[in-house]
Amino acid sequence: MSYCLNPTCPNPQNPTDTKFCITCGTKLLLKERYRAIKPIGQGGFGRTFLAVDEDKPSKPPCVIKQFYPQAQGTSTVQKAVELFNQEAVRLDELGKHPQIPELLAYFTQDDRQYLVQEFIDGQNLAEELSKVGAFNETQILQLLNDLLPVLQFVHNHQVIHRDIKPENIIRRSRDTRLVIVDFGASKFATGAALLKTGTSIGSPEYVAPEQARGKATFVSDIYSLGVTCIHLLTQMSPFDLYDINEDAWVWRQFLTFKVSGFLGKILDKMLQTAVSRRYQSAAEVLKDLNQEQKQATTPTVATAAKPVHPHPGTTPVIKPSASKSKSLVDDELAEMRSQFLEAGTSKNENQKSTPQKPSSPNPAQSKSQVDLELEELKSQFLGSPKPKKPPTQT
Repeated sequence: MSYCLNPTCPNPQNPTDTKFCITCGTKLLLKERYRAIKPIGQGGFGRTFLAVDEDKPSKPPCVIKQFYPQAQGTSTVQKAVELFNQEAVRLDELGKHPQIPELLAYFTQDDRQYLVQEFIDGQNLAEELSKVGAFNETQILQLLNDLLPVLQFVHNHQVIHRDIKPENIIRRSRDTRLVIVDFGASKFATGAALLKTGTSIGSPEYVAPEQARGKATFVSDIYSLGVTCIHLLTQMSPFDLYDINEDAWVWRQFLTFKVSGFLGKILDKMLQTAVSRRYQSAAEVLKDLNQEQKQATTPTVATAAKPVHPHPGTTPVIKPSASKSKSLVDDELAEMRSQFLEAGTSKNENQKSTPQKPSSPNPAQSKSQVDLELEELKSQFLGSPKPKKPPTQT
């Protein structure tokens, strides 16, 4: 099928390979190569279409963005033109990154501006969330490790995305990598531009407080990524995850899966209202993330025992450490000695009212006898020479 790009065409659908719209006569091929197939989105500044590049034998898919502002007023339309032009410039600069769509063409046709970019086949995270449910900690950690380097790349090119949200993050089907799309709201952040108050742009649920006041900075994207994470963890609107009365995030109350303390701490810092208390770069978030993960996964190093090589044909006998065996035997003998002596003391106390026989041994003699017997047991266990009995007193 071919789709007519004339916004006023009453019947834009056309047969495949048609060169002109059979309803309004508008030319269907852009730059003699890009053919729109169906609309896939519409925003305040334009419409987006799935298309094919007929200049290549495989006719690979691509995306056509048509500048078609819905807003009224000269100043608003002028701002929309500026943003559309900026998106083309940004994609031309950033599209070489494998997780950012590549800009294929930017031109004007029939007095309308068009932008053609690489098509990313996959679901955005909002679609994924609705199909598979809330994300767990492992998925959020993977998301952060996948997206933070991309965000750092964008910021290194002095660009603020200004519209990080689940709808603008696509999981590419062929390799499951996450791709950041829609740089239509992005801003080139020169030193002067960062100090100047501009237009408040972005999705209200995900926008940072300073960005809402028209003063977006690089850390505004970090805030929006943090809000994206807690939305994916809870499936709740970010508006419902913030307690206005307490002036605090309450996202932990709505978790489906348990979140560890270290991930919670990182997300809390990404979500700080005050810019100075927030992470100052994507690299800084990654550093904390990797340090915590490294500590959590570092195994305990144990000292290996020296191998014993028995003679051929013999069965190896594993002997316990001599010092360890001696310690265990000493402990057990001490306990036996205590039991014997206590028993003897108890017996003597019970017999106080009964006249003792002259031949009964006194407590000191009993203690000496017990020690001798225990020493004999110890020698049997450890192989030490038997203790010599003291000479008999006459």
